[in-house]
Amino acid sequence: MDSFLIILTGFLIVIANIIGFMVFKKEKNLYSAAFIILLLAGVFGGLGIALALFIINDAFAIFYGLNLASYLLINSLIVFLLAILVTIIKKYNSIKM
Repeated sequence: MDSFLIILTGFLIVIANIIGFMVFKKEKNLYSAAFIILLLAGVFGGLGIALALFIINDAFAIFYGLNLASYLLINSLIVFLLAILVTIIKKYNSIKM
């Protein structure tokens, strides 16, 4: 059971990043991609809570969904920091030229 939940966590993180990448390709904005991943943290956290409650059938399964949401929040923070870094590099290169 533990391996299933770990695989599900990895799968949902990859899906959130793919959706964020598709938003980035469509809008050409890293900040909107980071915001979408941030929103998906809540959505996939709730989905993780529902799946864990259904599979494990225990009240402590709620912590699985909260743990999944925390991983996705860290993921969105990393994407946001990368967006800031890219913006700083673009500003520096435009001033340098």
